[in-house]
Amino acid sequence: MEDFEVGQEVEVIVGSFSKLGITVLVDEVSEGILYSSEVYQRLEEGQRLKAYIKKVREDGRLDISLQPIGFRNSITKFQVQILTAIKAHNGFLPITDKADPDTIKYELGMSKKAFKNAVGGLYKNKVISLEENGIRLVDYTELPS
Repeated sequence: MEDFEVGQEVEVIVGSFSKLGITVLVDEVSEGILYSSEVYQRLEEGQRLKAYIKKVREDGRLDISLQPIGFRNSITKFQVQILTAIKAHNGFLPITDKADPDTIKYELGMSKKAFKNAVGGLYKNKVISLEENGIRLVDYTELPS
Protein backbone atom coordinates (compact mmCIF):
# COMPACT_ATOMS: atom_id res chain seq x y z
CA MET A 1 0.00 0.00 0.00
CA GLU A 2 1.32 3.39 -1.00
CA ASP A 3 1.91 6.12 1.60
CA PHE A 4 -0.04 9.27 0.78
CA GLU A 5 0.45 12.72 2.27
CA VAL A 6 -2.02 15.56 2.72
CA GLY A 7 -1.69 17.98 -0.19
CA GLN A 8 -0.09 15.39 -2.48
CA GLU A 9 -1.16 15.60 -6.13
CA VAL A 10 -2.60 12.32 -7.43
CA GLU A 11 -4.50 10.99 -10.41
CA VAL A 12 -8.00 9.71 -9.76
CA ILE A 13 -10.44 7.70 -11.83
CA VAL A 14 -14.08 8.47 -11.13
CA GLY A 15 -16.01 5.44 -9.90
CA SER A 16 -19.49 5.14 -8.44
CA PHE A 17 -21.78 7.90 -7.18
CA SER A 18 -23.57 7.75 -3.82
CA LYS A 19 -25.43 10.13 -1.52
CA LEU A 20 -22.20 10.84 0.37
CA GLY A 21 -20.01 11.42 -2.64
CA ILE A 22 -18.08 9.89 -5.48
CA THR A 23 -15.79 6.91 -5.03
CA VAL A 24 -12.50 7.31 -6.87
CA LEU A 25 -9.49 5.11 -7.56
CA VAL A 26 -6.37 6.99 -6.44
CA ASP A 27 -3.17 6.44 -8.44
CA GLU A 28 -4.66 3.08 -9.43
CA VAL A 29 -3.82 1.62 -5.98
CA SER A 30 -6.18 3.02 -3.31
CA GLU A 31 -9.79 4.00 -2.89
CA GLY A 32 -10.83 7.52 -1.98
CA ILE A 33 -13.91 9.69 -1.81
CA LEU A 34 -14.82 13.08 -3.23
CA TYR A 35 -17.62 14.51 -1.10
CA SER A 36 -20.61 15.73 -3.14
CA SER A 37 -20.70 19.00 -1.21
CA GLU A 38 -17.18 19.81 -2.48
CA VAL A 39 -17.63 18.96 -6.17
CA TYR A 40 -18.60 21.87 -8.37
CA GLN A 41 -18.29 20.32 -11.81
CA ARG A 42 -19.82 17.52 -13.83
CA LEU A 43 -18.02 14.20 -13.47
CA GLU A 44 -18.51 10.96 -15.37
CA GLU A 45 -17.67 7.40 -14.41
CA GLY A 46 -14.25 6.44 -15.77
CA GLN A 47 -13.09 10.06 -16.07
CA ARG A 48 -9.45 10.68 -15.11
CA LEU A 49 -8.60 13.80 -13.14
CA LYS A 50 -5.80 15.47 -11.28
CA ALA A 51 -6.74 15.66 -7.59
CA TYR A 52 -5.22 16.17 -4.16
CA ILE A 53 -5.11 14.23 -0.91
CA LYS A 54 -7.26 16.12 1.58
CA LYS A 55 -7.07 13.65 4.48
CA VAL A 56 -5.56 10.24 5.17
CA ARG A 57 -7.86 8.37 7.58
CA GLU A 58 -6.64 5.96 10.25
CA ASP A 59 -8.18 3.07 8.31
CA GLY A 60 -6.14 4.07 5.23
CA ARG A 61 -9.05 5.52 3.31
CA LEU A 62 -8.49 8.82 1.55
CA ASP A 63 -10.54 12.01 1.36
CA ILE A 64 -9.89 13.67 -1.98
CA SER A 65 -10.22 17.26 -3.23
CA LEU A 66 -10.24 18.50 -6.81
CA GLN A 67 -8.71 21.81 -5.70
CA PRO A 68 -5.19 22.21 -4.38
CA ILE A 69 -5.27 22.18 -0.60
CA GLY A 70 -4.09 25.79 -0.45
CA PHE A 71 -7.22 26.88 -2.32
CA ARG A 72 -9.41 24.94 0.08
CA ASN A 73 -7.72 26.53 3.07
CA SER A 74 -8.00 30.02 1.61
CA ILE A 75 -11.71 29.81 0.83
CA THR A 76 -13.63 32.15 3.10
CA LYS A 77 -16.81 31.42 5.02
CA PHE A 78 -18.60 33.87 2.71
CA GLN A 79 -17.40 31.98 -0.37
CA VAL A 80 -18.72 28.77 1.18
CA GLN A 81 -22.08 30.47 1.86
CA ILE A 82 -22.30 31.67 -1.74
CA LEU A 83 -21.38 28.24 -3.17
CA THR A 84 -23.93 26.58 -0.89
CA ALA A 85 -26.61 29.03 -2.06
CA ILE A 86 -25.73 28.48 -5.73
CA LYS A 87 -25.91 24.69 -5.32
CA ALA A 88 -29.28 25.04 -3.53
CA HIS A 89 -30.53 26.91 -6.64
CA ASN A 90 -29.36 24.20 -9.08
CA GLY A 91 -26.13 25.94 -10.05
CA PHE A 92 -27.42 29.48 -10.65
CA LEU A 93 -27.97 32.25 -8.12
CA PRO A 94 -29.99 35.24 -9.42
CA ILE A 95 -28.07 37.85 -7.42
CA THR A 96 -25.41 40.21 -8.83
CA ASP A 97 -23.16 42.92 -7.43
CA LYS A 98 -25.87 45.41 -8.56
CA ALA A 99 -28.33 43.92 -6.04
CA ASP A 100 -29.65 46.01 -3.18
CA PRO A 101 -27.53 45.57 -0.01
CA ASP A 102 -30.65 44.52 1.93
CA THR A 103 -31.37 41.76 -0.63
CA ILE A 104 -27.85 40.39 -0.25
CA LYS A 105 -28.08 40.56 3.55
CA TYR A 106 -31.50 38.86 3.59
CA GLU A 107 -30.69 36.16 1.02
CA LEU A 108 -27.09 35.38 1.99
CA GLY A 109 -26.55 36.79 5.48
CA MET A 110 -23.61 39.02 4.56
CA SER A 111 -22.83 42.60 3.65
CA LYS A 112 -22.65 43.73 0.04
CA LYS A 113 -18.90 44.33 0.49
CA ALA A 114 -18.36 40.77 1.79
CA PHE A 115 -20.48 39.44 -1.09
CA LYS A 116 -18.43 41.31 -3.71
CA ASN A 117 -15.12 40.17 -2.17
CA ALA A 118 -16.24 36.53 -1.99
CA VAL A 119 -17.63 36.56 -5.54
CA GLY A 120 -14.39 38.14 -6.78
CA GLY A 121 -12.32 35.35 -5.20
CA LEU A 122 -14.56 32.61 -6.62
CA TYR A 123 -14.46 34.22 -10.07
CA LYS A 124 -10.66 34.61 -9.96
CA ASN A 125 -10.34 30.89 -9.13
CA LYS A 126 -12.70 30.03 -12.03
CA VAL A 127 -15.24 28.38 -9.73
CA ILE A 128 -18.09 30.63 -10.95
CA SER A 129 -19.00 32.64 -14.00
CA LEU A 130 -20.65 36.05 -13.82
CA GLU A 131 -23.74 36.58 -15.94
CA GLU A 132 -25.93 39.62 -16.48
CA ASN A 133 -28.63 38.35 -14.14
CA GLY A 134 -26.68 36.22 -11.66
CA ILE A 135 -23.85 33.86 -10.79
CA ARG A 136 -23.37 30.35 -12.22
CA LEU A 137 -21.13 27.51 -11.09
CA VAL A 138 -18.66 26.58 -13.83
CA ASP A 139 -19.33 23.13 -15.42
CA TYR A 140 -22.20 22.53 -13.00
CA THR A 141 -24.84 19.91 -13.60
CA GLU A 142 -27.07 18.33 -11.01
CA LEU A 143 -24.80 16.35 -8.72
CA PRO A 144 -25.93 13.18 -6.96
CA SER A 145 -27.54 14.13 -3.66
